[in-house]
Amino acid sequence: MYTSGTTGDPKGVLISNESIVTLLAGVKRLLESVNEALTSKDVFLSYLPLAHIFDRVIEELFIQHGASIGFWRGDVKLLLEDIGELKPTIFCAVPRVLDRVYSGLQQKVSTGGFLKKTLFNIAYSHKFNSMKKGFAHDEASPICDKIVFDKVRQGLGGNVRLILSGAAPLSNHVEAFLRVVSCAHVLQGYGLTETCAGTFVSLPNELSMLGTVGPPVPNVDVFLESVPEMGYDALSSTPRGEICVRGKTVFSGYYKREDLTKEVLIDGWFHTGDIGEWQPDGSMKIIDRKKNIFKLSQGEYVAVENLENIYSLVSDIDSIWVYGSSFESYLVAVANPNQQALEHWAQEHGIGGDFKSLCENLEAKKFILGELTKIGKEKKLKGFELVRDIHLDPEPFDMERDLITPTYKKKRPQLLKYYQNVIDNMYKSSSKPSA
Repeated sequence: MYTSGTTGDPKGVLISNESIVTLLAGVKRLLESVNEALTSKDVFLSYLPLAHIFDRVIEELFIQHGASIGFWRGDVKLLLEDIGELKPTIFCAVPRVLDRVYSGLQQKVSTGGFLKKTLFNIAYSHKFNSMKKGFAHDEASPICDKIVFDKVRQGLGGNVRLILSGAAPLSNHVEAFLRVVSCAHVLQGYGLTETCAGTFVSLPNELSMLGTVGPPVPNVDVFLESVPEMGYDALSSTPRGEICVRGKTVFSGYYKREDLTKEVLIDGWFHTGDIGEWQPDGSMKIIDRKKNIFKLSQGEYVAVENLENIYSLVSDIDSIWVYGSSFESYLVAVANPNQQALEHWAQEHGIGGDFKSLCENLEAKKFILGELTKIGKEKKLKGFELVRDIHLDPEPFDMERDLITPTYKKKRPQLLKYYQNVIDNMYKSSSKPSA
């Protein structure tokens, strides 16, 4: 099965029959242990690509149980209609879809009038607080479920009992909201094509696991390896490091790419490239990415160094750092404009002021952004690879602020820390980016 292909051609992942069967046995065991065993009466709506490992293993789990699988029409705008038609019991989603469900529900609540809005908020607080006290979601407030949240349940077909989110991180507020109002278990999972998709999954009715991907599934071993260059110590009081996985579910190598296989498979342990943090309850929280590849909220991979190389072709900038939050669907950037080029542009357009004030000028930002978009389109970048907002810093990235190494390599964790407020403001002000 092929990976998404982030830094070039997709890699062929060699998966054995034993790997799939081992994973299915682990998931079956897990569902039985939390009293959510699959039966032949279960119904699954498949809308992820059939060549996606997440969809494939879920379908195989359903086939194993003699359960039903329905396929969507292929239009994301009609997905909720498809759900209403099929009435699935189990729904696997990527965060982008759950974000849409969340936004749609929030809109309905806010436009439903004062009385309805107040009733909804009281019911939500009451049920959420009961769940915090340890009540299962179906016992937390049956009255609220019947009077207020049943409409949400019916909107998802009326039969959903498990909503499984994977492929990218799900925002805490969306996860908490859906756990309360969907009248279903909302579980977050983590895995890769190389591990047959399922490596971690959060447990039903464990509100403390909110924002984590839960503990490892049965039949896999996991350990964290320290990454000193990023400041992650697997042996500190809060263990953080690269997630490494071992077991029968792990692939045997990349097809005809022994060089790449040796990089990630060391002594039987697969090095995922993701940085995790063990929680006291045994669940895992994904906090960073070792390599400079990240996922946007819709599950798209972004190879950031490749993009920066392309954007650096713009002669009006000296340096650029591109960033994408996995809770957002688009990229933003911080750039050091070329002083001479920017001042020349300002002169031509009758804009006064020194270099610092030019960097704060909205027209200057638009101009630089336009140049980046132009080169991006020339180089045939995909829509999600185009930068949607930019901050111009007159001060070059330097060693004094610990933003670059002596060999001028960007220190990405430090850049994020330094520009965190700038990034937050860009995402706030560009929350509705134009296509």
